[in-house]
Amino acid sequence: MAAPPPSLPSTYTPPSSAIPASDSNPAPSSASSFPFPPYYSFPPFWTPQPTVATRQAQLHKWSSLIQSYCRAKRIWNLTLVDALETPLFHNARLRKRLTLGEVRDVVDWMTKEEGGRRAEWVGKAGERLGGAGGGTAWIYWRRPEEWAEVIAGWVDETGQKNTVLTLYELTEGEGVTAQEFRGMDPTLLQKSLDILVKRGKAQIFGQEDQQGVKFF
Repeated sequence: MAAPPPSLPSTYTPPSSAIPASDSNPAPSSASSFPFPPYYSFPPFWTPQPTVATRQAQLHKWSSLIQSYCRAKRIWNLTLVDALETPLFHNARLRKRLTLGEVRDVVDWMTKEEGGRRAEWVGKAGERLGGAGGGTAWIYWRRPEEWAEVIAGWVDETGQKNTVLTLYELTEGEGVTAQEFRGMDPTLLQKSLDILVKRGKAQIFGQEDQQGVKFF
């Protein structure tokens, strides 16, 4: 009988929180390079695994890779059909790639509790998997509530409580050039600020295109 194909190891400890800024293998500052993990070059990683244990390990690894890649490339939301030909889902050296359906399965798993809620579909839930585009999803290497804490921490550290800042200053200003939330998508920023508003730590002023926020 032919030997069974190799599979991914079934033992895997999923991360308990988002990828930290002090990751032992930090994302590079240049968006033109990305250090793929060793399992990216392991052929079974590219084939859905048949057993529950190995499939769970595989999904955790894909989630970790997607989060790290999007963090390094400053990708806040992912349109799946556009991502299919990127190195994230296409290993040219191995001649391996994920299909659109396989990418959807991974991202959908990431939206669930078991996947750490590290993704969220954009648009109505009933429409997220339909259409030629295969859906678009937020990728949360930090979830909105985690971004809220990061932003609040920066406000504390820089002594800007009771100061009104424009949303532009929060993501594009000179004071945030070294911050992880630099360049954040406006919709994700709004999600994060809304959490601080609900907690009584911020108040948003102005019209939609000229908003400012005051932190308490």
